[in-house]
Amino acid sequence: MANERFTHGLLPPNCTLESAEKINLHSLGGIFQENDSVFDHALTRLQLQLVIIFGLTQSLHLLLRRLHLPRICSEILAGIILGPTVLGNYKRVYNGLFPPEGDIFLDILSKIGYIYYIFLSGVKMDPRVVLTSSAGSMTAWTVGVLSPLIPFTGGAALILAIKYSSMFNIHRYHLPAVRSIVSTSVLFPFPVIASLLIDLKIMNSELGRLTLASALISDLISNFMATVAANIKMGSGYKDGMTASSVILFIGWCCLIVGSAGPFARWIIKQTPEGKPMSRVFTILISGAVLLAVILTDNAGINYLYGPFLLGLALPDGPPLGSTLVEKLETIACGLLTPLLVTYCSMRVNLVELYDLDFIWRVWALIGFCLVMKFASVLFPALMCKVPFKDALSLSFIMCTQGVIQIAFYFTFSTSQLFDRETLSMVTSSVFLIATITQLSVKALYDYSSIYTGYHKRDIQHIACNAELRVLTCAHRLDDVLAVKRVLEASFPNKESPLAVYGLSLMELVGRASPVLIDHQLGQKASSAGIRSQKIIEVFHQLEQQFMGLVSMQLYTAVSMPRFMHHDICSLAFDKLAAFIILPFHRRWNNQGKLTLDSSSIRITNCNVCDMAPCSVGILVDRHRMKRQSPISSVYNVAVIFIGGGDDREALSYGKRMARSPGMHLTVIRFVPWDSMGDNQWDAIFDVEILKDTRMQATHQDNIVYREERVKDGAETALQIHSLVETFDLIMVGRRHREDSPQLLGLNEWSELPELGPVGDMLAATEISRPVSVMVVQQQIVRKR
Repeated sequence: MANERFTHGLLPPNCTLESAEKINLHSLGGIFQENDSVFDHALTRLQLQLVIIFGLTQSLHLLLRRLHLPRICSEILAGIILGPTVLGNYKRVYNGLFPPEGDIFLDILSKIGYIYYIFLSGVKMDPRVVLTSSAGSMTAWTVGVLSPLIPFTGGAALILAIKYSSMFNIHRYHLPAVRSIVSTSVLFPFPVIASLLIDLKIMNSELGRLTLASALISDLISNFMATVAANIKMGSGYKDGMTASSVILFIGWCCLIVGSAGPFARWIIKQTPEGKPMSRVFTILISGAVLLAVILTDNAGINYLYGPFLLGLALPDGPPLGSTLVEKLETIACGLLTPLLVTYCSMRVNLVELYDLDFIWRVWALIGFCLVMKFASVLFPALMCKVPFKDALSLSFIMCTQGVIQIAFYFTFSTSQLFDRETLSMVTSSVFLIATITQLSVKALYDYSSIYTGYHKRDIQHIACNAELRVLTCAHRLDDVLAVKRVLEASFPNKESPLAVYGLSLMELVGRASPVLIDHQLGQKASSAGIRSQKIIEVFHQLEQQFMGLVSMQLYTAVSMPRFMHHDICSLAFDKLAAFIILPFHRRWNNQGKLTLDSSSIRITNCNVCDMAPCSVGILVDRHRMKRQSPISSVYNVAVIFIGGGDDREALSYGKRMARSPGMHLTVIRFVPWDSMGDNQWDAIFDVEILKDTRMQATHQDNIVYREERVKDGAETALQIHSLVETFDLIMVGRRHREDSPQLLGLNEWSELPELGPVGDMLAATEISRPVSVMVVQQQIVRKR
């Protein structure tokens, strides 16, 4: 029985094992044999079919991608052209090229591709995203939980209404099709949504991460509800214990796969050197395990697709295991065989022979009603969680998209005789239309210039005093990490306000084809890249040991081309919910003040990070002035120059956090114009509030000094600032200020480095008599709500 059930799932309905055995695979005498035709031999015909299908699909995609249409549109159109709608009008060619007995090969190839597509979708999923505790994950949980519940409830009510009410005027013959259409339309398939995000190139954006997390939660909940509903329906016709035993068997099977695959995957990772791909032997073993999972799952009486999906879900995503599997299998599975499934299914569509127009309109109405429910179930929870309106609309469109998962379901319903050809034609056309509308709508709504910009505050100013400060530090060479170490020591982590440091060693991509991000926490064998960054790693470990239990450290090495390094930095800061990024300045001086390094590539990286960062950014201009060995051995003299604006408030917030350290002396200097008048702008109001708090602290703490200096223009400001370098070890300044600020009048014209702002540029100049280290701070750019 198990073999019959599995065979029925693989073979098309018009092909049996007996007919399959009689198929003539290839010619014995070649194509020049008399009375012999290419179409008479299954293998030759299959090769010709594949060439025609992929040639037509790629040609259509080259045309349609200029209109920003997704690839699935090309695959569906190719199937319609090669099906009875177009090619079917030429009976001789159609019957010779696609005879019924030849369906078995295309069917099996497409299903094998679909199996690996489902497996890779599980590999790409990261269930940990639903366990993170942050404002963003709370939004994902809200959207992810409500979005499947509302459509499932509404869909169930609609099916019951159609079944028991005469007002819908749907014949009982069509009830199975209606039930199948509704149950498929309310799904939120994670693989389809992830593919759309990749096509739109917003996978690593705030919207992309929110969508992925919401889709993962929705998909898992939808699968659970569908499994329970299917078992209840299956058990309703048998004894009462049937449902319970099916659910227990399913849960036990899940635990078996996860419990065995997880330890095996961790063992493989430990055997793989850092930065290297997984061994080919392990890739072959896992590929075979996918097919074994299909057989075992099907023989256990569970939908055979759950086996590869759960196996992929149990394997860790990312390098070295997940990325290698995706790299090795995705081209053949997702680029070759899965598109074949879409085209093969679309070849059954016939848009010419449509007779029951009354039911066709009802099919479109059902799909439209389900889409409206899905759209509303995503849009309103997102708005409730204060997602910007345009992004909430984009999120709703993306979550409502359809693709290969729906096509596969519809094809299964067709082979199971739940759909007639007219219904299959309409639902396939609806997938084409929905996929087109969703992609074009998101392209029109989404602002690609702010791909990493977030919705929630991720800066120092808005972190609670007793909250953990997450800092991403970047280093190109050993001097960079030594400078960062001195600043982090001054941050003085303690039990009330611990410090989480994510150290990123940046290395230029040389001698390899693709970039890589090495996670040094995985316990892998050391690689050449890991060895080259070993000295940088040791400095970070020294800091962790110095503040034992107060600093948590995670170390990474990014090997990539310089023009793409900002993506590694912003993506890691995004993943780790960092509040502050510290970047090294692109220039470096020796002890005699001579310029020894002026890297244009580092400067470009810094500028790109400032433009795209998901949190606040600080560019550290190190002058070797901070030589403190421990938090209490000497005094740090730190100054914060305050002119006004969000960047200055962020710099002041970091300075006040440093002032908690014993031996730290903070001086806040506010430059006020002589003709200062009341300013009612929000920025000025926020400035007054934070300065009021600073003055209050200065009256109670001896190590904080607040003073004001009145200046007429930028020239007087420059004179005052030059006098500060004689006193302080570190000066912190904001990068951006109001262009009409009297305190900076005339300074902007002399600025050579816009990424430092006028004040930072002046302090980083080599002409300063006594160089001082400078931290130029830019507060996080938050998306407008």
